[in-house]
Amino acid sequence: MVEHSEIRVVRCGGSKINFREPLITLDSKFLLCASGDSVKVYSTSTEECIHILQGHTDLVTGIVLNPANHLQVYSCSLDGTVRLWDYTDGILIKTLSIGYKITALFLSKKHEGVLFVIIPMASDTDAEAFQLVAVHLPSSAGQEVEARELSSVLTDVSAMPRATSFGRGGDYIASAKGLQLSVYFFRKQKTFRFFLKATDKKGAKNSFTCVCCHPKDDCIATGHEDGKIRLWRNFNQKKEYTYSTQHWHHDAVSALSFTPEGMNLLSGGIESVLVLWRYGAETKDLLPRLGAAIEHISVSPDGTLYCTSHSDNKITIINSNLKVSAVIQGLVKGEDVKTDLMIDPRTKALVLNGKPGHLQFYSLHHDKQLYNLDIVQQEYIHQSGLEQSDVVKAALHAHGVWLATIEERREKALDLETILKLWAYNEQTQSFELNTNISSPHDDRVTAMCFSPSADGTLLVTAGKDGHFKAWQLAEDWDSHREGLSWSCDFVGSYHHLRPTNCCFSADGSLLAVSFQEIITVWSPDSWELLLTLCQPPGDIRDLCFGRLSCSKYLLGTTSKNLLCCWNLLTCSLEWSTTVDVTVLQDDPLSENIAAFSHAQGNTDLFVFKPSEPRPLYSQKAVCSGKVHRAVFAPRESPLESCEAGSQWLNRSQLYFVTEHMDLMTFSTKSEDDMIIASSKQLVIDDSVAVTPFYLLLGKHRQQEKPSSLTNQMAARVQLPQGSTAIRELLHTPAHVLPSASLLCAMFVSSLLISNSAIREVSEPKEEEMESEAEEDQDSEEEMDSRDSRPVLTAQSSVGELAPTLSKAQERELRKMRKTDYSWLSGALHP
Repeated sequence: MVEHSEIRVVRCGGSKINFREPLITLDSKFLLCASGDSVKVYSTSTEECIHILQGHTDLVTGIVLNPANHLQVYSCSLDGTVRLWDYTDGILIKTLSIGYKITALFLSKKHEGVLFVIIPMASDTDAEAFQLVAVHLPSSAGQEVEARELSSVLTDVSAMPRATSFGRGGDYIASAKGLQLSVYFFRKQKTFRFFLKATDKKGAKNSFTCVCCHPKDDCIATGHEDGKIRLWRNFNQKKEYTYSTQHWHHDAVSALSFTPEGMNLLSGGIESVLVLWRYGAETKDLLPRLGAAIEHISVSPDGTLYCTSHSDNKITIINSNLKVSAVIQGLVKGEDVKTDLMIDPRTKALVLNGKPGHLQFYSLHHDKQLYNLDIVQQEYIHQSGLEQSDVVKAALHAHGVWLATIEERREKALDLETILKLWAYNEQTQSFELNTNISSPHDDRVTAMCFSPSADGTLLVTAGKDGHFKAWQLAEDWDSHREGLSWSCDFVGSYHHLRPTNCCFSADGSLLAVSFQEIITVWSPDSWELLLTLCQPPGDIRDLCFGRLSCSKYLLGTTSKNLLCCWNLLTCSLEWSTTVDVTVLQDDPLSENIAAFSHAQGNTDLFVFKPSEPRPLYSQKAVCSGKVHRAVFAPRESPLESCEAGSQWLNRSQLYFVTEHMDLMTFSTKSEDDMIIASSKQLVIDDSVAVTPFYLLLGKHRQQEKPSSLTNQMAARVQLPQGSTAIRELLHTPAHVLPSASLLCAMFVSSLLISNSAIREVSEPKEEEMESEAEEDQDSEEEMDSRDSRPVLTAQSSVGELAPTLSKAQERELRKMRKTDYSWLSGALHP
């Protein structure tokens, strides 16, 4: 089976937004952060993603504002390029090719036309050696330019950007690595190096972790592994340098940042506390309970906003008065995915374990976290070596009305605490609420759990290392005093004292397959009768999967002996088998397709097939390095059109998987890429009209709506509340790009009303007619007839058949009646 080039593996939503220090723009309205191979632009007020700057082909490692234009930013990447962007419009302006992997980028106003980047050393002896070099920008005006003029500034520096900082506006640059602090003075072109001992008398760790230079004074702040902060002075003379020490953090200082005027110093670490030190004083302020360890700190150019990046892939925006104003939460990534990847049937969100003790619901379409569900409901203590409860298993009902979770906590080597919790979905609160809490559902660890997809009843099956599988049924709660439904054990099954490893239901819920080491048993959930057993070739069962739709008669399984087998349940025989090391076997709920990820030679390959056909529909070698342990098919909002034959398996569902490095990946087709390119060119604006948010909202709609009759206007206005483009854009456009509500309110209300503009067109010619009569009263009556008849006919033609046609004699009689003075009548009525 040949590979299809129209399908490629891409990083999807859920990339790290805490990989590098975020950047706040000059007006503090936007926040930019590196996210995988792109740069995301967020609003600091609404937390919404405004733009995604895409163009790099590898990991983005730095973002810096352009000193010459505050509406532009530079970004660097491991692809060896530096790109200049207009972040307000999301436009790529220029690409500079450096030719080396770039790990950090720095700019200074005093060094115009020069970029400072950190790249690997030229020597191949030490792969961890990096150097700081100056890149002189070429004068070429092209969009893609090669920048090959490099000059070395510092050698043997750290690859991390937080270990290097410009001082005093660009007079010098400081960089720390290990126990060495290097300071390079540009005017003297001289480098001073300062060393610390590995440990002091008290055994503290003196290694440098981060560096930040004061913007006004000759002062360098350094963070260390023992939690101390040192303020270095007189470092322009190698032998007369001094430093003072401040200490609050109990562990390594991970981030330092001065405010623009240098009045305050911000620090953070594993304690999840932002510390604000008063420069030149001994006082400090604390902002505790930020949720996770602080990895980066940045300050807006005007000093009104602080920003912290956290280990749980979160960015917190903080006002200068130390009040949290916004939180941008990305996909929380731990050491591994303990639960399976699941899709919530209601929100179509990806569900998996997030921060300790929680499940996260992450929108793949909008690339944002919807909400966190606290499963353990206990405060997490940030202390190494402490065993705490965590979520290890989770399962969702096919209709999204029930959620089952397993949490574990092991206090000692043999003391395992397991809790099974059943959560019911509350329509009013739009969230899950705890319904049943079952302590120790099994005597040992739970190995598998699944819900029955049958619509007749609600059934949950769990399998444990104690040698049993249990069926839990929803029924009325007779034991407790509260009213409602609760879960209880309905059946306990076993097979020859073997340990169950997997369980799964058929697509209609009529069959339950439970694997006991090397044997597969098939049960009837209605009577709990053992229907048949399938003897597996040597090797424990790794995974089980039923076929769907036309392939529902097949049952597939993988073994630890690198076998993939398919059984025909009607004939109770082995249909086919093949030798392949399958790590994940995932079925598509909307088709007969099965995706198998296999590991070979350090990489993972993908095979997509139907159980009825042993030959794969699609295969791709080396989709990623390492092993894939979690994958899921997510239904699309609308099926793809014009898919080629090789990509038909992605027509209705999209396949997602998680790599060893916790990267969320997916497969993109050529038609999807074409749709993205076409959507970026969809907005066409008239050159004669100013491009304003107000025009983008309603301008195009106003041009399209020009009905020629009153009937057309009424029909168009009546349909506005349901299908108007203007109202749809009004309701879906982010609030920060909309005009004020006072400007939009009247227009929005008017769009819901029926316009009477056509009736005004009838009355206006009549008024003009009376004015013309008053001016031309001295002329003959025949001239007035010839002049006034034209506008009346025009008005009549504009409204169709709304008014009858009058003869000339009737028109003259009507004009005479208009000129008659009836004022005497009002005087008679009101003496």
